[in-house]
Amino acid sequence: MKRMIISFVAFCALGLLIVAGVVFSGVINVAADEPHTGAVYALLETARNRSIEVRSDDIAVPSLDDEDQIRAGAGNYDSMCAGCHLAPGKAETELSNGLYPAPPSLAETGNHDDPAETFWVIKHGIKASGMPAWGKSMADPYIWEMVAFLQKLPDLDEEAYRALAASSGGHQHGGGETPAGRGEEHGDMASEDSHQDDNGSSDHHDSGSSGGATGQSGSGHHGDKESDDPHASDEPQGDQPGNAGDSAEADGKSASNVHADGKQHDH
Repeated sequence: MKRMIISFVAFCALGLLIVAGVVFSGVINVAADEPHTGAVYALLETARNRSIEVRSDDIAVPSLDDEDQIRAGAGNYDSMCAGCHLAPGKAETELSNGLYPAPPSLAETGNHDDPAETFWVIKHGIKASGMPAWGKSMADPYIWEMVAFLQKLPDLDEEAYRALAASSGGHQHGGGETPAGRGEEHGDMASEDSHQDDNGSSDHHDSGSSGGATGQSGSGHHGDKESDDPHASDEPQGDQPGNAGDSAEADGKSASNVHADGKQHDH
């Protein structure tokens, strides 16, 4: 008996070492574009289904036939679920195409036969599948509205689905909703800011143009004399040969020079 126990413990220890070796070797590929092997997929699917069945077994299902209830569920489904689980007439999206396991197209396949299982999945989500736990932001009555709608979804064509969703209150479940179009709001604000900048830039240039039109801004900036004589600063204003004489002759006045003997002579 003692030998059997020792053998069992040794076998378990060896098994743990093998599992640890496989995990730490990185041989398991977790990429979402690389499907599980058939055996692994079957194992995970069985574990998922049994987990849902056991945990939803004692959930009491309310009446799900009220039209207002179904309509409200349509609005939330269209806002929160159609991007992954699609809708009548809706083509695949980037999300539905990129997730693995692929989310089922509920308009075609329907959901769980048991409404209690559907409720449990919506409320608690499913780990490592992309299915959120909507119960973190939705109270139970709103989740039941979605369950009621999902029971009708496979029977709707595109026109009936769009009409039902349009007649609902849209995305509303008692608080915690993420505002729709947040990115567009920021885009619009940025666009408005850009136009304001353009107007400001235009005002800046208009101001310069206005000054030029009145003759004040440009001349005040560079000086009136510079504006009147653009060559005034090209050469120094000191005496140069010939300038004094030419000027004197032109004015009819004599020019005077100081010689080395210190005397001033007029010419």
